Amino acid sequence: MSHTKNPSSGARKIGLSRRGFLQTSAVASGGLAIGVNLAGLSADAVAAGTLHTPNAWVHIADDNTITLISARSEMGQGVYTSMPMLIAEELNVDLSTVKVAIAPPNAKLYGNALLGGPQLTGGSTSVRDGWDKLRTAGAQVREMLITAAANQWKVDPATLKAENGVVTGPQGKRATYGQLAAAASQLPVPEKVTLKDPSAFRIVGQRTRRLDTPAKTNGTAEFGIDVKLPGMVYASLEQSPVIGGTVKGFDAGKARAMPGVIDVVQIPDGVAVVADTYWHAKKAREVLNVQWDEGAGAALTVPAMLDGIRKGSAADELIPLKTVGNPDAVIAASSKVVKAEYVMPLLSHSPLEPMNFTAHYHDGKVDLIGPTQWQDNAQSTIAKLLGVKLEDVSVQTTFLGGGFGRRIDIDFIIQAAQISKAVNRPVKLLWTREDDMTHDFYRPQSVHRMAASLGADGKPTAMTFRMTSQSITGRIFGLPAKVQDPLMTEAAIAGYEIPATRHEIVKHDAGLRVGYWRSVSHALNAFANESFIDELAAAAGQDPVAYRLSLLGGQPRFANVLRTAAAKAGWGTPAPAGRYRGVALMEGYDTYMAQVAEISMKDGVPVVHKVTVVADLGRMVNPDTVEAQIQSSIIFGLSAAMYGEITLDKGRVQQTNFHQYRLVRMNEAPAIDITLVPSTEKPGGIGEPATALIGPAVANAVFAATGKRTRQMPFTAANIASA
Repeated sequence: MSHTKNPSSGARKIGLSRRGFLQTSAVASGGLAIGVNLAGLSADAVAAGTLHTPNAWVHIADDNTITLISARSEMGQGVYTSMPMLIAEELNVDLSTVKVAIAPPNAKLYGNALLGGPQLTGGSTSVRDGWDKLRTAGAQVREMLITAAANQWKVDPATLKAENGVVTGPQGKRATYGQLAAAASQLPVPEKVTLKDPSAFRIVGQRTRRLDTPAKTNGTAEFGIDVKLPGMVYASLEQSPVIGGTVKGFDAGKARAMPGVIDVVQIPDGVAVVADTYWHAKKAREVLNVQWDEGAGAALTVPAMLDGIRKGSAADELIPLKTVGNPDAVIAASSKVVKAEYVMPLLSHSPLEPMNFTAHYHDGKVDLIGPTQWQDNAQSTIAKLLGVKLEDVSVQTTFLGGGFGRRIDIDFIIQAAQISKAVNRPVKLLWTREDDMTHDFYRPQSVHRMAASLGADGKPTAMTFRMTSQSITGRIFGLPAKVQDPLMTEAAIAGYEIPATRHEIVKHDAGLRVGYWRSVSHALNAFANESFIDELAAAAGQDPVAYRLSLLGGQPRFANVLRTAAAKAGWGTPAPAGRYRGVALMEGYDTYMAQVAEISMKDGVPVVHKVTVVADLGRMVNPDTVEAQIQSSIIFGLSAAMYGEITLDKGRVQQTNFHQYRLVRMNEAPAIDITLVPSTEKPGGIGEPATALIGPAVANAVFAATGKRTRQMPFTAANIASA
């Protein structure tokens, strides 16, 4: 959609006729709000619909096109296709007739119930949150259109059919959805509707080409970095080399004399150069002379942070998760005990589109345009900081060139708005790759201490699990220190049957700001659990797959994906010469997954040749996107496992670009064999689980190859040699 605006007029106001609206609600609230005015959205993107809990907004235009306003941001995970597929299925229309736009900020309408209510995209929740709501919305609209036609034609609604954008009836009666929309909008919302039986699905569950692919390949898709407004200027921001540092003073004389420079302004996070082009802003920024108060962060180093995690502090909070029996007594009395410690490093998100946002402060209003995962937080925070009314802050979400949790934070949006207010112009703030990598909200370090006792049959008789890390939720949502953080405990309790267990979490602030990272604590906890269960199998002298299966008697979905993955990977048969296999298993986001990694060793590090994946994620909307998400998650997770590590020297992040923070390259990418299990269970999330599993699968393969148990990522030659 176009964002061209008159810079002095603010967000465009749109007024649609009553006929342009068709409202739907999944609650029995009755009544329809007609003539809704959503500033900043083009008329073809306005949805006529609402409810008191999150649901879809559907707009049917006169030309019979349908627009779904998606409550979730599109950052590559496919909501531009999966969300309209759910609507199109119940409306009985071809998917090609459904357009998509991302919703404006309104947590009451678009909040994510699975994440506690904020209008936030993350946690592999998009399909899980929308599965019932969007289908219900489509079914309600379908029934209202049929009722409207029945009233006009004075016939029994049961004699009518809504299909392919047309309601048809006896004696050749026919009306398009667009022709019926005005009348339908006057009807009460049906309290109960009948959803299609999955056996009747024609769209949902079918491999479907993504709707956003053409725009992303022909250059018409708009990412934040593409936004242009009349009169827009560009900003490049010099931030403290130590995160948390503040400006003591600066000399902008040379910068102001550089070509194209319009202004140099200070904001709380640093000093911004504003110019007529981005390049002029960046080059002028390079000659700024800024003096910094680096603050307490200047003392941070990774070894010191890790030492602090291991030793603990008086401020740490130990949070019990689950205890069964008396594991300490069982372990103390056992003659065979296995203990291990697993360490995970700091990681950067580093999406390929660096942080950017466009802001226009004018006439006491603020227009915000760009890539974000959390719309209502951006709106409310900017309103408070800039002293304007909430309704005077508009947020338009573009495509996201990667998110991975980084764009849940809104520091860069705040900066753009503050700079715009300072210069009274529309401003696009664009970070460099170096800015992005050195000023992230990093995935936290973690230390896992595990212990288990083995019985005569080799099975664990007791196990203890303690994970120490920072609470991201405490920082972002203000979760009290003594309250369990559910985003630290994901995959902490594995599905294995062990008679006596204790699981606990320790919250420890290591001093560096941290953020949610793709798969969040699943990646931390799955590495510890799946490496440790492999260690127990080795201590028992048993096959890793058979050992796991012996502990999964009450977990049929776990057992099925594990058996299937083992069979697909050729487990139990000789691997090709010089190759070795490792396995890992996890439930995450209601998805059950097993992976088998096949590797060889070269120069002391693993080379991953093939990954066999079996996933049971319940009902699927678009299997094609599911496979793409698994593939991308494995590459993302493999990059972290092989190369990912953020280090600090005097508080300064040492990795500045991809030459130091490596990604898996095309010639290094393994073959990925994916099997999707047919299932009638509720949908699970798929954007993240595979990221968490590839690390332990490779680590276990390294043990098979070398006899060395690497308990620390990344899998460098030094880390493996010291194992």
